Amino acid sequence: MLAAAALATDADDPLRCLHVGAWAPPTVDDDDWTTISVVAAALNHHDLWTLRGAVPAKQRLPIVLGSDAAGIDDDGNEVIVYPVIGDRAAGNGDETLDPDRSVLSEVFDGTLAERLAVPRRNLVPKPPSMSFEEAACLPSAWLTAYRMLFERVSLASGDIVLVQGAGGGVSTALIVLGSAAGYRMWVTSRTEQRRQAAEKLGAETTFAPGARLPQRVDAVMDTVGAATWSHSMRSVRDGGRIVVSGATSGALPPAELTHVFYRQVSIVGSTLGTRDQLSELSHFCVAHGITPVIDRVLPLTRAHAGFAALAAGSVFGKIVIAVPGTAAEHADRS
Repeated sequence: MLAAAALATDADDPLRCLHVGAWAPPTVDDDDWTTISVVAAALNHHDLWTLRGAVPAKQRLPIVLGSDAAGIDDDGNEVIVYPVIGDRAAGNGDETLDPDRSVLSEVFDGTLAERLAVPRRNLVPKPPSMSFEEAACLPSAWLTAYRMLFERVSLASGDIVLVQGAGGGVSTALIVLGSAAGYRMWVTSRTEQRRQAAEKLGAETTFAPGARLPQRVDAVMDTVGAATWSHSMRSVRDGGRIVVSGATSGALPPAELTHVFYRQVSIVGSTLGTRDQLSELSHFCVAHGITPVIDRVLPLTRAHAGFAALAAGSVFGKIVIAVPGTAAEHADRS
């Protein structure tokens, strides 16, 4: 079968380690596992981190990349793939809290392939009204945003939420989901073009990075880390909450503990979401007429171009990979 895989790692030239070509198809020896035909998959920064070598201790190489996908199971059902391989019992009902959990493409081959093997429980029905390309955007970035907004913080309609950075998969999902829920979404971005794009998605107003805001916000959604941390601290109201789900600019910003204890700011971490939340997210999108933001769709044979765009930061929304043999095979909106 055709697949996109990491053969090795290179911090300076990660795309050198990307292989797009023939790969052995998956086999299943456990009744609790099954295979699906992948119709569409989506790229994540997690895939770039794998190629760069910023990986967990359990990382296997070589390995098929990708953690997001939608496809057709062996019974002909249209499904979305939940990317966390974990034990709910070990995580007290939450797979992401299982100490031995992994994400597809860490221990088990990922989604950037014609065929994929996963536990049966990891398959969520795809809403009929949602395309495979749209559904493939949900399992990581959109699921992360959903949990950040609706589990990690308690907000009411009309509350102000600051999103640090515009353009990435999580940030675009936060804007769209938060707007649909009735929150006032404020967004920072380095470029006027991205600020305008964020406003078209539903952001009430946008700002340059580090700008002084008209008022402090009820919550901050921060996936950037060191570059935005001080601004997040200054921008959240007393008793407010900062939700952190990434640190793309560095993971060691100043703690600024005086803000934390004196102003009683809560800081909470968030990673992905549960299988049940992925199902909730798909229904939320359908109920609110939400379409995930797709930057471009490329065939699997052009996965290298998708990774190059992701590495260059020239993406607004998700890059979706269409798999040969599907109706989306020749979709190329680059």
